[in-house]
Amino acid sequence: MTSKKRRDWRAIGAFAVLTGPTVLGLGLFKYVAIGWSFLLSFNDARGTLDLGKWVGIDNYTTLLADEAFLSSLGSIGLFTLFIVPVTFAMSLGLAVLLNGITKGRAFFRTAFLIPAAVSYVVAALMWRMALFNGLPTGVANALGGLFGMEPVAWLSETSPPLYWIAVVTLRLWLQVGLYMILFLAGLQAIPRSLYEAGELDGTSRRQAFRHITLPQLRNTSVAVLLLILIAAFQAFDEFYNLFSSVQTGNATAPVRPPLVFLYDSALGDQNYGLGSAGAFVLTLIIIVVTLLQGRIVGFGKKD
Repeated sequence: MTSKKRRDWRAIGAFAVLTGPTVLGLGLFKYVAIGWSFLLSFNDARGTLDLGKWVGIDNYTTLLADEAFLSSLGSIGLFTLFIVPVTFAMSLGLAVLLNGITKGRAFFRTAFLIPAAVSYVVAALMWRMALFNGLPTGVANALGGLFGMEPVAWLSETSPPLYWIAVVTLRLWLQVGLYMILFLAGLQAIPRSLYEAGELDGTSRRQAFRHITLPQLRNTSVAVLLLILIAAFQAFDEFYNLFSSVQTGNATAPVRPPLVFLYDSALGDQNYGLGSAGAFVLTLIIIVVTLLQGRIVGFGKKD
């Protein structure tokens, strides 16, 4: 009995040593920070992170009455409505094509996945300084010149909606490869016998895709949709760095999603109470939209 208790205490001690630093780090730098930010959202915290003047829900009402913040929600909503289905369709399409080849699959899989490892900041600077820099020698303008198009200031507020092309292509380049790998894993898990049975019944490729592939990819598809949706609402790096040359800290910037707005409010204006309130409003929106989408697509339901 004594030796057994000693072994138990040793296991508990080893577990505490291994997990203690992680638990402590998460608790201190994540959960305590979230709790403190929640308290700040009910305070008039200007230029300080201390809990000073209690203002109740004034920060929330001020934020929801701010046209600039509401405009940022509209911008991210428009971005989400477009980028989610396009990213999903491209990822699935590439995965199906890649799954159908036998030679060079590893090469193409690696080639499409490499952009997912690139920093968003670095990629945004590449897009701004080389591809869409607005100069006649820029890649986008050079390609447009081949079709008789005049040079365009792609990232200027005076050229909507051309700046959306830069934003969308950057996001697709960064994310499509990652979700393609997830779909590819799902495709390779589908039993080959299902397709063989379909071939015996005279099922065409289109019918097999509709009645075999899509149903078998249901769980993967739901997970990918949720990941793309959450990532779209959390967009920050590409927007801020693409438009940093015209980012002035006010609503005149061409595209200013909520996180950029909150970044300017919390750090630029040092209104940490308002910035914290905005963070929780955005979090609530993400949770509601995610739950709504999960309910529509049947997330968590058994097949």
